[in-house]
Amino acid sequence: MAEWWSIEVFSGDKLPASGWRYAYEDELTEAAITNGALYYEWHDTEYGVIVEILFPGEAEWESFRNLPAVRAALDGVPDPVNGLLIYRGRGGAAGGTKPRKPKPAPGAAALELEEPKEERRVRLKRPRLLRYRAEQVDELLRELGADPGRIDEPDRGVPGHDEPVSRDIAAFDRSGD
Repeated sequence: MAEWWSIEVFSGDKLPASGWRYAYEDELTEAAITNGALYYEWHDTEYGVIVEILFPGEAEWESFRNLPAVRAALDGVPDPVNGLLIYRGRGGAAGGTKPRKPKPAPGAAALELEEPKEERRVRLKRPRLLRYRAEQVDELLRELGADPGRIDEPDRGVPGHDEPVSRDIAAFDRSGD
């Protein structure tokens, strides 16, 4: 299976990594192609340069890595102590080879919902009893001063209360009161 390999070179205090690229680009490209590289790419970044090379297998990478021209190029990086990274995979911000696990959604969707509260129903014993016992309803109506045998529609206080409301509004004029 083909694998990507990356050589990442950082700029030094006195020399930029782009100068290293222009000095060794032809030798590294030729060495990669002659040792079986399937593909290669050069990338300039704000902190240095990256060369990504796709080899068919690890044996081709090892033979490329052990060439004198490649070792000389790696020894000539601008910052010999902290300026060189060599690793398997694509370089820079290419991302991982395996997808990351999804994270909770930001914002309100990430909050845990609170448990539903138990509904408290206020139960009044008297109205419930009145609903089922007609004699108690009659008693209540007598206490309020109404005749329990006759329940009328309340008078709305306007002339023609048996007519539609819109007609009452149009026909009743209070301006003369």
